[in-house]
Amino acid sequence: MSQNQIQTILTLIAHKHLGIETLETRNSDRLDFYDCAVWCIRDALEAAFKAGVELGASMPKATESEIGNT
Repeated sequence: MSQNQIQTILTLIAHKHLGIETLETRNSDRLDFYDCAVWCIRDALEAAFKAGVELGASMPKATESEIGNT
């Protein structure tokens, strides 16, 4: 998975759970700082964790030789 794809997933999670339009720095306190309820932060963290688990489950597993256990 590319860094761009990861950024897209994180941006979608931030938008859905935290109401954050973009994760890009815009050099404005009004645009770069947010007040978020703890339950929204928890939901966003859970969504990110689940996305990571799904990604990890879909990736091919390393062989012993790739890990270095020969």
